Amino acid sequence: MAVDISLEQLKDYMGSSPRPADFDEYWARGLAELDQQSLEYELVPAEFHSPVAQCYHLYFTGIGGARIHCKLVQPTDAASHPAGPGLVMFHGYACDSGDWFDKIGYAAHGFTVLAMDCRGQGGWSEDALTVKGSTIRGHFIRGIDDPDPDKLYFRNVFLDTVQTARILMSLEGVDPERIAAHGLSQGGALTVACAALEPRVKIAVPVYPFLSDYKQASQLDPTNSAYEELVYYFRFFDPHHQREDEIFGKLGYIDIQNLAPRIQADVLWVTGLADIICPPSTQFAAYNKITSPKEMLLYHEYGHEYLPALSDRTLQKLMQLNL
Repeated sequence: MAVDISLEQLKDYMGSSPRPADFDEYWARGLAELDQQSLEYELVPAEFHSPVAQCYHLYFTGIGGARIHCKLVQPTDAASHPAGPGLVMFHGYACDSGDWFDKIGYAAHGFTVLAMDCRGQGGWSEDALTVKGSTIRGHFIRGIDDPDPDKLYFRNVFLDTVQTARILMSLEGVDPERIAAHGLSQGGALTVACAALEPRVKIAVPVYPFLSDYKQASQLDPTNSAYEELVYYFRFFDPHHQREDEIFGKLGYIDIQNLAPRIQADVLWVTGLADIICPPSTQFAAYNKITSPKEMLLYHEYGHEYLPALSDRTLQKLMQLNL
């Protein structure tokens, strides 16, 4: 089932993409900008109803004035109990925050869930970012031609995850000391970013994360992976790779392997060793840099797909917030 380097090599692999020299200053500046954002939000009752949960559409104003939409699911009896745990959830690339139903189980176990729609993707969040140059068709290269790295699309999405977590912490019935983050693929990457940039997140469960070690991803089989946009970018705009160092250097600002050392949460990382969409080495590049408590859950014969019993294992991990 090998689609990448061997498992023994993966355990020591530390990535090949560069880390910008001003990386820490870049994110310090972003977080300082975020600190000026209001945590005010608008609640709209959802059309979906459940006897075990209250469901709302929650809107807030993100960086750059973007209107961000989340699904809020709270236990029905939350007001009559001590503050409980909270969970921020993030979705896959170009998708949305999903159905209400997949959050009800967490609410039934006492969690308040806030699931974010990424700006400008498949949900209801708006993207207010204006950049110079083409985006081909995707998002992770959006802003790559702008001279200002603050215009990178995912810079703002990463900051949206932090604002989402902070709003969750501010909600009545939520204990801000018991916050978790979870997501698959792009959602896994946003889980890593959220935990790295908001140190109050206590548990993170990223599943086969995207947005890591871009240079390594480009050297494997990018036309069959989530990193295909890199291939088309170079084909159309830099066929001789004269700007390769510049491109990968700028992508380093939004590379989760460079954020991973900041994580303080307890991490359960889930990877399929047959994953061709987000190759294992790109994931291990980030995982191996985490210094907080961590565990790698490997699915040896599985790729970027349904993973058996993962939901059960995730809930068991998150329930540690109730211990």
